[in-house]
Amino acid sequence: MNHSPFNLFAPIGIGSDHAGFEYKEALIQYLQGKGLNVQDFGPHSQDSVDYPDYAHPLAEAVEKGECSFGILLCGSANGVAMTANKHQGIRAAICWNQSIVELARKHNNANVLCIPARFVSLEVAMHMVDDFMLTDFEGGRHANRVNKIGCA
Repeated sequence: MNHSPFNLFAPIGIGSDHAGFEYKEALIQYLQGKGLNVQDFGPHSQDSVDYPDYAHPLAEAVEKGECSFGILLCGSANGVAMTANKHQGIRAAICWNQSIVELARKHNNANVLCIPARFVSLEVAMHMVDDFMLTDFEGGRHANRVNKIGCA
């Protein structure tokens, strides 16, 4: 594994709703196959669930530094992103291709990747996770903007 801007000694947090469950399970296996520690915030079946029940605990863990970063999945990624972004220390980005992932990291210092499972292939999702882990925040002029995101 190449250098990551994240502390990969802390687990990677991952959560979803029922629409993202299959991808969540596959991404856990993918990341563990790379020797990475993953904390699964659920759900643990494909039964219909409410995404905030999983997105809020993941966002809190990322905010507290208990997870290096987060991955959230749902059908469109909108619900999990809206939920995660209620937390002051979270910058959750909806991404559907690798170029968007790179910009979310380079320009917005995103710390939660939100994947629309109904609109991307699993292969694309895996590549996006890799790019998210390996792309550095550029800082500079972007740092001032990112520092203005929070409302507190």
